[in-house]
Amino acid sequence: MKKTVLTFGVISGAMLSIMMLLTVPFADRIGFDKSVVIGYTTMVLAFLMVFFGIRSYRDNVSGGFISFGRAFTVGGLIMLIGCAFYVITWEIIYFNLMPDFADKYAAYLVDKAKAAGKSEADIEALRQQVMTYKPMLDNPLINAAITLIEPLPVGLLITLISSAILRKKRTDESAEVGNQMART
Repeated sequence: MKKTVLTFGVISGAMLSIMMLLTVPFADRIGFDKSVVIGYTTMVLAFLMVFFGIRSYRDNVSGGFISFGRAFTVGGLIMLIGCAFYVITWEIIYFNLMPDFADKYAAYLVDKAKAAGKSEADIEALRQQVMTYKPMLDNPLINAAITLIEPLPVGLLITLISSAILRKKRTDESAEVGNQMART
């Protein structure tokens, strides 16, 4: 199981990391809204490695059969490796390449509120609220926890769906065929 999990987990994580490195530095130029769409689309594509990893484990290691629990374990471990890559990449980007990200995102939110016609009091309240998040983001542990919340639900959903689709129980007939093959 270790080889399958590591192989597909690293592929998933590499996809997430590469796409983040290619898009996040340009988020303010391409637009934060478009960046979010690109980011979540990348997550779905990267977490498809969960499906392929479970299928590979079922077909190559588990003799063509896998329970939902085992499939969820394999998929969950692949997903967690991908999430770890995501968080580590973000930590590197935020603290080394883009320490002004929070300020740029805050300015974007304020501009968006102004464009929506919000009152000056609402805009100032938004500005104050955003500024309370910056100290949290500047703490690496809190930043990592907040960052993990982004891919985790997507990965869990794909893991649950993949585990349900790919589970394949041994039937009494297939177990008997397997026993007969083992005796010969």
